[in-house]
Amino acid sequence: MVATGALRADGRAWLRIFLCGLTLWLLTVVITSITKNSHLVPTLVLLGSFLVPVTFLAWAFERRGTGEITGSLVLNTFIAGAVMGVLAASAPEVYLLHPSVWLFLGAGLLEEGAKLAALAWLARHLHTKSVRDGLILGASVGFGFAAFESAGYAFTALFTQRGLSLMNLIQTEILRGLLAPVGHGLWTAVLGAVLFAPSTRKHFLLSGRLLLAYLGVALLHAVWDSMHTISVMLSLMLTGSSDQYDQVLRGYILHPSPTQVHLVAEFDWLGMALVAGVGVGWLVRECRAAQRRRPPSTGWRVPTARRHRPLADTYGT
Repeated sequence: MVATGALRADGRAWLRIFLCGLTLWLLTVVITSITKNSHLVPTLVLLGSFLVPVTFLAWAFERRGTGEITGSLVLNTFIAGAVMGVLAASAPEVYLLHPSVWLFLGAGLLEEGAKLAALAWLARHLHTKSVRDGLILGASVGFGFAAFESAGYAFTALFTQRGLSLMNLIQTEILRGLLAPVGHGLWTAVLGAVLFAPSTRKHFLLSGRLLLAYLGVALLHAVWDSMHTISVMLSLMLTGSSDQYDQVLRGYILHPSPTQVHLVAEFDWLGMALVAGVGVGWLVRECRAAQRRRPPSTGWRVPTARRHRPLADTYGT
């Protein structure tokens, strides 16, 4: 990673990263559109998917709490933590989750649990576990998860029944880029703050409060993922006919009217704004309450510190 001291001293590195990345992405879009060169598609997917997560990661890194949060650690949590989370969540989702009303809640529980486990594993040897560092490393894992997930969605959007659609890919990347700051990165940042707050150099404290935070974040995740289905249901309740209800669980309306199309879009954005507002408010509350809240007296202490041999054994005396 680029000199961590420069990042710390400047405070505007994140802006340069964003502007440079955005310029490169726009140039790639233009050249790909003109030349129809399919070899540029991976570049377009990666630039668009990682631009916003990396920008927010750089912004958070500049505000780290201790010197233990190095560039290499942040990069490790961003890449390794995200891949660990994606793999750990994907395998169970394939075998355990099936189309039903519980699908979104199950996905939220699995993905947030996988990210939390990856965060705890990669940060287990930190001597100082401050709330701010928990926020940063949690956001790092979450933004990495979002970047890899967005790359998958963008790549999938490229393929349509009429062939490759560059416009679908671009629209998907723009939408997911706009929503990235209030999604995975935000949710895992909340979990990181709650996990680090009562923990020490020697252990993580898995308390009832952490369990409640995990369930709450998973619920936000589930509502976010199911927002389009909720919007369809609300639109049908207001304007639907009987022959349209059997399609509601599939996430679309059979032969929608112009009014229904507008209602679904409005409910989509309103619902996502509400979920984002709850998440941001929760994060702010965690930051403000961290210094005043007393550590829980009960919980499961998971040892994390490395065990060192006595000096006598070390030197063979």
